[in-house]
Amino acid sequence: MLGGGCRQGSAMNERPTIRQRLTGRIAAERIKLMRVPRLPEGLARRYAALPDATGLISDVMDELGLAGRVIGASVLRPTIPGKIVVGPALTVRNERRDTDIAAAARSKLNRMAEFEAHNLAQPGDVLVIEGVANVSNMGGISAQTGWRQGEIGAIVMGGIRDLGRSRKLGYPIWASDITPATGKWRIETVEINGTVRLGGVEVNAGDLVVADDTGVCFVPTEHMVEVIKLAESKAKAEIVRGHAIEDGLSVPDIADANYGQR
Repeated sequence: MLGGGCRQGSAMNERPTIRQRLTGRIAAERIKLMRVPRLPEGLARRYAALPDATGLISDVMDELGLAGRVIGASVLRPTIPGKIVVGPALTVRNERRDTDIAAAARSKLNRMAEFEAHNLAQPGDVLVIEGVANVSNMGGISAQTGWRQGEIGAIVMGGIRDLGRSRKLGYPIWASDITPATGKWRIETVEINGTVRLGGVEVNAGDLVVADDTGVCFVPTEHMVEVIKLAESKAKAEIVRGHAIEDGLSVPDIADANYGQR
């Protein structure tokens, strides 16, 4: 599942105005970007074509001094095995509310605002939520709405629920928790399309998200082209090495060979 093509113009950094009908779930000044910048044409396809994509990308980012921008699948577990998503990050930051849950539930006082992010989504975006543990930051109706808006998946450091609906849609989510407990009365969304932090990894709106069965990589916008060029070079070397293994290359030679890898 791939991100969209390149669309230029001032709208990508536009602050909320009356031209965009908002949900009102979050104050307009807390929306840092109305539109996430688009990827260069064809870039998402190049990333998605990498074999074992997140491993190669992680190696390249180590070499470029960008270590610490990956999270393994033991932490962010995919809800649909075998999927890969590549697209720009549409970010949401949630915080835990200090409130009387029963009272908030009776009064229907819901301060979650990921629906505003869905409202602003462009086809190919990946929703990235700095969430709250042990409660749901995203449920089935939310996933269905994101899918309808063109999102290709979500990354949630925190809880999610209603997996049956998102799986039926083919909308993959990488999450740290799965729980029935709603976030409606327990969570407040405090920012959209700003900087989020997932397990110590800082992600800005528009950064490239690559997620597969092994984990999730977050590639800074300014390094997206450099990373894919080096990753493609490594991928070619891996293919040659794999053929050599199939052809009977000895184990010591396999261990020593790098086939031009940096």
